[in-house]
Amino acid sequence: MEKFLLAMKMVSSLVVVGILSWLVYVYVNEWYKSERIRRKLIKQGISGPPPSFLRGNLPEMKRIQAQVNTTMKAQSNNNSHKLLEHHDYTATIFPYFEHWRKQYGQVYTYSTGRRHHLYVNQPELVREINYCNTLNFGKPSHKPDQLAPLFGNGILRANGLSWAHQRKLLAPEFFMNKVKGMVDLMIESVQPLLKKWEQCIEAEGDSNGIAEVKVDEGLGGFSADVISRVCFGHSYSQGKEIFSKIRTLQEAINNNGYLFGRGGFGVTKESVINNLQKEIDSLIWELVEERKASNSSKKDLIHLLLEAVKNDESVGEKFCKQFIIDNCKNIYMAGHETTAISASWSLLLLALYPEWQTRIRAELAQYCPNGIVDADSLPHLKTVCY
Repeated sequence: MEKFLLAMKMVSSLVVVGILSWLVYVYVNEWYKSERIRRKLIKQGISGPPPSFLRGNLPEMKRIQAQVNTTMKAQSNNNSHKLLEHHDYTATIFPYFEHWRKQYGQVYTYSTGRRHHLYVNQPELVREINYCNTLNFGKPSHKPDQLAPLFGNGILRANGLSWAHQRKLLAPEFFMNKVKGMVDLMIESVQPLLKKWEQCIEAEGDSNGIAEVKVDEGLGGFSADVISRVCFGHSYSQGKEIFSKIRTLQEAINNNGYLFGRGGFGVTKESVINNLQKEIDSLIWELVEERKASNSSKKDLIHLLLEAVKNDESVGEKFCKQFIIDNCKNIYMAGHETTAISASWSLLLLALYPEWQTRIRAELAQYCPNGIVDADSLPHLKTVCY
């Protein structure tokens, strides 16, 4: 009996020690370190909303977002139009940033769990940060595994020497002389879209030739087509399955609540994500092999990257394959939705300010008599590039 009681005491003691150790670990790693960073920033004059223990500012971010969503649902059409006139999209998409900016200024710190972030809204400081080329000033290291299926270890996710090596291989392919050679591919991609819109206006337009055209889907397909032509040398229709699966993978990761800190995937979701990643990698490499076997004289981005990797003696065959696959996915993520959204926003602004349409048409008529932009005329289009 005494031995049993002694064993129970020992077990109880071990449990208490384990719990205390865990609490100390959580305090040091999940709170003390992040709090120390926050205090250093405060000493430099950079304050921000006070974080809660472990959750940081996530509860406040959710609350502010929910309030704005409720308000937006209750807004009338007149107020929505007024919102567009003032271009105030940040207050809707990132209302917590706008809320804190009014309280703490253009530079402040906020927290998502144990991670602290620096919000910077000063153009001069942003420019200085972008010009900084130290390898210590890299990508965020938190939640790398959740983004790995989407970005691999491509240039958008790589850090340190890996990033420097990949940038050395990729950067020359985006120099101005190379980009100029892609302008014709962009023109080829936009022509079918313009023709489709013209047919829509002819079929559905009123007596004044005015029709309602939903542009977001068309611009999304256009940007995907440009990426597909530039990367693989063929149209979007041939690589449609890749783009569809990447979009599905992106949605699966986003639905996990990446922004608001819900960590880890469930077993079922992790299996779906892993299968999608394998399918995407396999499809991309099939296209790469197809392009390698092609006798076409046209050199797309895949051809150029393969040559760059081949000429680098420090690169092995395994790295070559993964480098190509990962950076194809990176190019899609960096160029697809960003380009489509920028184009949609540009069309919206042109609709709100017709005088700019007049100025751009006059400039195009001067430098592009046939109405088609090319690489030589682009430098002369000052209004378009303003």
